[in-house]
Amino acid sequence: MPIIHHYISALRAALQPYRGHQNDGKMGSKRIALVPTMGNLHDGHLELVKIAKQQADIVVVSIFVNPTQFGEGEDFNSYPRTLDDDVAKLATVGADYVFAPSTDEMYPVLPPPTTVLAGAITAQLCGQSRPGHFDGVGIVVSKLFNIVQPDIAIFGQKDYQQLAIIKQLVRDLSYPIEIIGAPIIRADDGLALSSRNQYLNAAERQIAPVLHQEMQRLSQQLENDDQSQPKIKSLLAETYARITDAGFIIDYLEIKTDELDSIATDSASFNAENKKLIILVAAWLGRARLLDNQSVTVNQKF
Repeated sequence: MPIIHHYISALRAALQPYRGHQNDGKMGSKRIALVPTMGNLHDGHLELVKIAKQQADIVVVSIFVNPTQFGEGEDFNSYPRTLDDDVAKLATVGADYVFAPSTDEMYPVLPPPTTVLAGAITAQLCGQSRPGHFDGVGIVVSKLFNIVQPDIAIFGQKDYQQLAIIKQLVRDLSYPIEIIGAPIIRADDGLALSSRNQYLNAAERQIAPVLHQEMQRLSQQLENDDQSQPKIKSLLAETYARITDAGFIIDYLEIKTDELDSIATDSASFNAENKKLIILVAAWLGRARLLDNQSVTVNQKF
């Protein structure tokens, strides 16, 4: 079973023997990986831990429902807290430590007077409908990086914008940490795994795979069809309509470069040398806000 720590000082003390020279003269240098989570773990989280185990000697999984990344009216109070079950699952994939601090331990003052602002990259996609969310992500990830001091950290690609922001944070704050983006883990019917999938009722769960199916369809159309600006607009509109008709309320459906720059939709200014695009969607189905994305490689200038 992984060892659980609830206090920053205790976790730091536990990890110290793995760093540098020890009193007995032996080298304690071990590669440490961090897998940050909010708990209520599913198979997608466990895959992150498996990747971490392949890349590092010691794996720390944080479980903390971070209040600073929830907006007013969001599901902070109702977000499932399942620590005992989470620890049991982590034991099956070989996690070494679980860091499960209280809110008071992480934030002696709440809201914290010190902020980590994610910048212009938040003025799009999830940042538009969840103002301040990524600033909350920025401070909690910064704290976890400082507490654990990992060599690598693993994040899922389902939260594509979050992954881009964390890479930016590591670059700009000069963290000596390698960030690994792990592929999306899906159910057999294609639905991207998420802790919030449990908000879906039985009927909604039957509908939910439509989101991935439409992303795949749009990806194939972009790869194979005429890629003129009017055609791309038409494909997006058709995809939007089909997702909406299935019962979703779409927050956004956009095509970006893989670095989250917008592509032109009213001129032929896209650089043919940059052929990698990402289709991103966020949509409500009942109480669940579902995220997905699909990469696509285009073969023509448009």
